[in-house]
Amino acid sequence: MAGAGGRAAAPATSGSYTGRGSSTPGVGGQAEQTPHYTLGLLQTPHGSESTGGSSRGGTRPGGSSGEGLAAGRAARSSAVKPAVSERGESYFGDKSSCVENANTLNLTSSSSVRGLNSTCIGKTPLSSGRSGCRSHTSLMGYSVTSSSAVSAHTVASVIVAVVEGRGLARGEVGMASIDLKNPELILSQFADNTTYAKVITKLKILTPLEIIMSNTACDAGNTTKLFNLITEHFKNVTFSTVQRKYFNETKGLEYIEQLCASEFSTIFMEVQSKYYSLAAAAALLKYVEFIQNAVYAPKSLKVRFQGSEKTAMIDSSSAQNLELVINNRDSRNGHTLLGVLNYTKTPGGSRRLRSNILEPLVDAETINTRLDCVQELLQDEELFFGLQAVISKFLDTEQLLSVLVQIPKQDTVKTAESKITNLIYLKHTLELVEPLKAALRSCNTQLLKAYYNSLEDTRFGIILEKITTVINDDTRYTKGCLSMRTQKCYAVKPNISEFLDIARRTYTEIVDDIAGMITQLAEKYSLPMKTSFSSARGFFIQMNADCSTLPNGQLPSEFTKITKMKNTYSFTSADLIKMNERCQESLREIYHMTYLIVCKLLNEIYEHIHCLYKLSDIVSMLDMLLSFAHACTLSDYGPNMSGKSTYLKQIALCQIMAQIGSYVPAEYCSFRIAEQIFTRIGMDDDIETNASTFMKEMKEITYIIQNANDKSLIIIDELGRGTSAEEGIGICYAACEYLLNLKAFTLFATHFLELCHIDALYPNVENYHFEVQHVRSSAGNKEKIAYTYTLSKGYTEEKNYGLKAAEVSSLPSSIILDAKEITNHIAKQILHRQKSTPEMMKQRAAYQLAMRLVQTPRNS
Repeated sequence: MAGAGGRAAAPATSGSYTGRGSSTPGVGGQAEQTPHYTLGLLQTPHGSESTGGSSRGGTRPGGSSGEGLAAGRAARSSAVKPAVSERGESYFGDKSSCVENANTLNLTSSSSVRGLNSTCIGKTPLSSGRSGCRSHTSLMGYSVTSSSAVSAHTVASVIVAVVEGRGLARGEVGMASIDLKNPELILSQFADNTTYAKVITKLKILTPLEIIMSNTACDAGNTTKLFNLITEHFKNVTFSTVQRKYFNETKGLEYIEQLCASEFSTIFMEVQSKYYSLAAAAALLKYVEFIQNAVYAPKSLKVRFQGSEKTAMIDSSSAQNLELVINNRDSRNGHTLLGVLNYTKTPGGSRRLRSNILEPLVDAETINTRLDCVQELLQDEELFFGLQAVISKFLDTEQLLSVLVQIPKQDTVKTAESKITNLIYLKHTLELVEPLKAALRSCNTQLLKAYYNSLEDTRFGIILEKITTVINDDTRYTKGCLSMRTQKCYAVKPNISEFLDIARRTYTEIVDDIAGMITQLAEKYSLPMKTSFSSARGFFIQMNADCSTLPNGQLPSEFTKITKMKNTYSFTSADLIKMNERCQESLREIYHMTYLIVCKLLNEIYEHIHCLYKLSDIVSMLDMLLSFAHACTLSDYGPNMSGKSTYLKQIALCQIMAQIGSYVPAEYCSFRIAEQIFTRIGMDDDIETNASTFMKEMKEITYIIQNANDKSLIIIDELGRGTSAEEGIGICYAACEYLLNLKAFTLFATHFLELCHIDALYPNVENYHFEVQHVRSSAGNKEKIAYTYTLSKGYTEEKNYGLKAAEVSSLPSSIILDAKEITNHIAKQILHRQKSTPEMMKQRAAYQLAMRLVQTPRNS
């Protein structure tokens, strides 16, 4: 294996790489409006908001209505059910009133979408959703936890808004997406063709929790082609309709000017003419505010425009064929390219790796910069293990940022607890900056040096210093619900609030009383009772004892809520339940008073908090680069199967790995960058010859032909096997000629030997085949085929390969003999029809002359 020493030889197609962690504050945008807080709540003005449309014509996204957002003021009597996570996660958001004051909004269309039986569509949380729709999940108060990087990409949390131009602008698509666990708004705008391949591909990469579109695209009986295609490809995703007037580009630009952090303010110049992406952003941000019951603080979001020119496009069919992120046989199986490369330690690193695999880079300079980093990590063990030790301690920094920059519209115990928890996580994260700097101090490559310089930002120290003036030095992130509860209770230093100190003493006394009471009960009944705790039950009693040791085989009657698992009993008592209630009441007082102090502290550090975007970017990138280096040391990537399909897959995977800066094989030392990667690879379930298989082949090859160009990598395996041999050869030949004229780099595997003669007419064609050997059995009466897995130049001269393969199988010898006889008979008939006639001799002479004329300039 060549390691990471290869270089990308293609010229850079975009601007030079300056390091992701070294963003420079820009200028522009409106003057920052200082938010006003009361107990941590942003007091937003209640003035009217403009939703006026544009005067630029009917093809623009904004509506022409001047209606305000305060439509539909009639109070709704029906209560809104609290948002509940599908996966049972515990959020610290206020679930009892997810959409308080929602009656002042009318985001949805009044038109019905009930005619779309196959699609899961919800109009908003205010309206009754269709059966089977995913419930809205409020992530507002989500506390950052130390989650496994392996599963980080499996839980959907992205909401996407999609809008398409009308009239002459049809095909121009704007998209805006935001991850509820990551405060980054991503805008896209591009022209797509009638297959909407770019839209589908981008949505597949985002794996959305919910997609929102304009009501005019989703009206029953008048749905657009884009809406139909999206719903066809994303049947398990919730769809919601929003009135088109909220897709307003003017309002979208206002949102970005208001919410974009100053470090990313250069985005204004980039997006001010991207009307459709701005329109999508306006609808998305209003919708997220609506379902989250919270607003993003001013100047708090990272906003970026994601153009398609900086990354290679891999369509969703090719991603599936190559098993980039999902195994085709078992979705739980980790045998994918992501599984092979994923040794990340943080959720952010895992997300970045997945995104890079699905959208590889095309900028040679950036690729080479990454390869240099991987090379240094491979050569410097101290740097590798030092960085890995620090990176593995980071929590989900992006999710932490998301929680910190969202401001709840109301105070609850849960939001208070969440803020306290996340301040502790923030302290934990900032305390890792100095160890990370120390690990990077001796690095040599350009990118790692840029990251080291970015960590010199004085804002990290300023925030940590302000936190440590209020929060105890030994307060830290710990595992275990009771341990973390204790950290939250005693987070604030003593003597800052007299009432808080009193409340904590009361809480301590109650906890001591609970422990003392359980000790007395153990002595009273002579049973080995101990105090246990869970977030669901609070304090309860646990005991390991055999049933035979209990009087009459039962616990005393004063104990209730008894559960047993093997020899472990869990139970409580009426007195313990009352003491738990007193404990909870005391805890609520502590959280409330701590929350007031934390909110004041957050207001003081808020102006500096945007440096965490830089830190989040550095941590996720370093985690991915460490994963690449780790993968290089553990595997040489040999194929675990055999044959041409494996070889073709391997080429595509090596290309992707090279373009994300992971690994460059020796033969790729000067590789050509592909801007698109298309594959048509025969799967095991594709062998059956029928009309549906043939149509699937035709759709895939049509898509490739419509979208490929001279900078594409195209891999086609076994085209034309869903129809007769004559038609298959014709289709393959015609497709090859088209692709040859296109000058795209193409690998075309086929079982039609007639196709191999195309190299006589086209000098840019090379034939290769896998060698096989014929080995006699020990008895000497049978010959079997041995696969060498060796690729050789030229086309195979193997005759009757199918019959020889049948001979080594378990087919009865009588059938094999009959097959040989029939094959010989058919061969004789074909030979008889090909006997020379004057006309045929003339055609052969003309063909041979043409072949010589082509070969002469080719070989000169």
